[in-house]
Amino acid sequence: MIYPIVKYGAAVLETPARPVEKFNDELHQLCDDMFESMYAANGVGLAAPQIGVGRRLAVIDVTVGKNPEARLVLANPEIIRIEGEQREEEGCLSVPGFRGNVARPQYVTIRAQDAAGTSFEMNGEGLLSRAFCHELDHLDGVLFIRHLSLLKRDLIRRRIRKLQKTGEW
Repeated sequence: MIYPIVKYGAAVLETPARPVEKFNDELHQLCDDMFESMYAANGVGLAAPQIGVGRRLAVIDVTVGKNPEARLVLANPEIIRIEGEQREEEGCLSVPGFRGNVARPQYVTIRAQDAAGTSFEMNGEGLLSRAFCHELDHLDGVLFIRHLSLLKRDLIRRRIRKLQKTGEW
């Protein structure tokens, strides 16, 4: 099932998500639906709050479906190590049409659980590191625009308010 992506302005996007506690068939189905929703939106990552589910759950596939082995499910993830810095243009499925340069760590190590509840650690570099940080921000109620300059953030917010007034958002 493809879920609609929740857009900027929805409270669920700015509320810290609750931990995943049940690792069952329902969670497996939610993960499958999240991958399907992410691919339909041409994304490389999707956090549960982006489909209106306030749980600490994210899916990532930096190959955009080209390599099934690259699919990652992150339940209750946390960053345990960061190193270096990269600055790249970033966007977000929940803030469509807007992009900005965001500084993120070049290398990140995360600790998480998979869809079965098994704990694991994983290193990410470059785009994967960026995806880890971006999706974990979502789980903490933080959107990428918070990493932009105040001027750029205000410009985006003003444009979104105009789109909301015309019913285009």
